[in-house]
Amino acid sequence: MLKLDLPAIWRCGHFLFDFSKRKRPLVMGILNATPDSFSDGGKFRVASDAIAQAEFMIANGVDLIDIGGESTRPGAEPVSLQEELDRVLPVIESLKDCGVPLSIDTYKAETMRQALHAGADCVNDIWALRQEGALDAVLESPNCGVVLMHMQRDPQTMQFNPEYVDVIAEVTQFLTERTSLLMQDGINQERIAIDPGFGFGKSLEHNVNMLAHFDAFTLTGFPVLAGVSRKSMLGKITGKDSNERVASSIAAAIMAADRGAQIIRVHDVPETVDALKLWEALQDE
Repeated sequence: MLKLDLPAIWRCGHFLFDFSKRKRPLVMGILNATPDSFSDGGKFRVASDAIAQAEFMIANGVDLIDIGGESTRPGAEPVSLQEELDRVLPVIESLKDCGVPLSIDTYKAETMRQALHAGADCVNDIWALRQEGALDAVLESPNCGVVLMHMQRDPQTMQFNPEYVDVIAEVTQFLTERTSLLMQDGINQERIAIDPGFGFGKSLEHNVNMLAHFDAFTLTGFPVLAGVSRKSMLGKITGKDSNERVASSIAAAIMAADRGAQIIRVHDVPETVDALKLWEALQDE
């Protein structure tokens, strides 16, 4: 069992997660209000369905909910600002007092701004706040959490022969540089979490390497999010379609937890929460 010196605090809007007082990672439930996300696209496109799914996740122990209105699967086409807002704002407004933090999964500055105003507590950005206006939008909400992800190129081209000399070192360097720049610009360290970006400009070999050595990312000093749920890397290994990857997703979640992940982003909340409860029970044995 790995014993890691992990970050103790993560500020997420009105919520403060003290990792020194908990053993298992936070479970971030995925809520895609989209027609074309790779696994659950179309299921929660209607706001009432999305809200019902959020209530289901809350009842089953989710720690925070990540709401997205634009698919970022490989090759996905971007949607307009207004369409994204129409998808996510009614959901956020309905859930803002649900008792768990809400994260907005977006790279658009105006979506960040309006979502935070509507009640979101965190910005989860595949571009790591590199798009125009994104940093300013986050600075306007001085307590919101941020998750900075690594991605090679962009969603349209990221899976066209991704290359690294050393994927662990290069991803870590990028995330270290981004966190340093953000802190220089006024974002407090306790607000920042990082995500190495499984499947975002990585081959199967790169993804497996990152999961096997996930503890390397914890050396940055920031909480690290693992987003492996139902991803194509699992399909390539198991031969299963996206909706048949629950077992491998849970296995990956446990592997990430064992290697220091403090936030695990998942589609299958009840199953992951149960698995992590068992993992937690073994930590002091």
